[in-house]
Amino acid sequence: MKPARFEYHVPDTVEEAVGLLAELGDEAKVLAGGQSLIPMLALRLAAFDHLIDVGRIAGLTGISRENGTVVVGAATTDATVEQSAGPVAAVPLLVKATPLIGHFQIRNRGTVGGSIAHADPAAEYPAVTVALDAEMEAASRAGRRTIPASAFYRGYWATALEPDELLVAVRFPVWQGRCGFAVREFARRHGDFAVAGAAVGVQLDTDDRVSRCALALFGLAATPVRASTAERAVLSRGSDVSAEEVGHLAVADLAEVAGDVHGSADYRKRVGAAMVARAWREAVAEARVAVDGEDRHG
Repeated sequence: MKPARFEYHVPDTVEEAVGLLAELGDEAKVLAGGQSLIPMLALRLAAFDHLIDVGRIAGLTGISRENGTVVVGAATTDATVEQSAGPVAAVPLLVKATPLIGHFQIRNRGTVGGSIAHADPAAEYPAVTVALDAEMEAASRAGRRTIPASAFYRGYWATALEPDELLVAVRFPVWQGRCGFAVREFARRHGDFAVAGAAVGVQLDTDDRVSRCALALFGLAATPVRASTAERAVLSRGSDVSAEEVGHLAVADLAEVAGDVHGSADYRKRVGAAMVARAWREAVAEARVAVDGEDRHG
C-alpha cells in the first residue's frame, strides 16, 4: 500500500516548525526519523494532510553536558547515541538501552525525540526517561516549557505535548558515585518490541547499602511505569537483597496488564518480574565495583 496524499514541509528552524504546527493544527504531523510513522502511513493506519520534517533543523541535534545533566537534541539519531564516547557516556542507562532498539538500519534513522514523542509503551527510551526523572523541553510560538517524564506520558501513544508543540531536547540527570545500570527485555525475536522489559539504576553507599534506586517497567502498561513500591522497599537495605524479591515487588502494583497474542497478562507479569531481577543483578554488580565518589562516566 501507499500513504494517502500529504503536503511535505521542511522547515529550517525551530521557529518555522512550530509556526507550521500552529497554523496547520491537527492536520499536521511531525516527521523525525520516521521509523514508526512511515510504516503506519504506508499501511494507512494513520493519515495526515501535512508532514513537517524536522530532520534538517541543525539546532535539534547534538549531545552536551550542562549543570549536572546531559542534554540530547530531539533529532539526534539512536546511532549517534550508540557510537558516541563523549557526554552521553555519563548516562549509561541511555547508552545501554540503545542497542536493544530494532536493528542498526532503524537506529541509523530513528531519533531519541521521535521515540519519546511517539510514546510506544514497549519502547526503551521512554522507560529510560521515566527511570531517570528526565525532563522534556517543548517549544511553541508561546515559548518553551519543561515537562517532567512523570507527567509526560498520558496513555498509548499519547503525551503531554500540545498540538502546536515540538519536542526539542531531553535532559537526563547524571548520577555520581557507586552506581550501576542495566536494561533487560524479552522479545520474541531480536529487534521486535519487548513483551516486557526493565530499566534499573542503583547507587550504593560505602557500606554496600542501597542509597538510591530507579526501577522502570515497559511493555506492561499503557505507559512506562515507575516501580515506586519496590524502590522504597530496597532503600537502605544491603546490596545482597534478593533479586527475585525486587522483581516480584516491581510488578505487584501494576493495576492492569493486558494479555495479547504474545501471552496472557499473568505471563507478561512473570516475564516482567524476571527482567527486573536480571537487570537488578547486573546493576548491583556494576555498582559494587564502582569507585566511591568518582564520576566514572563523565
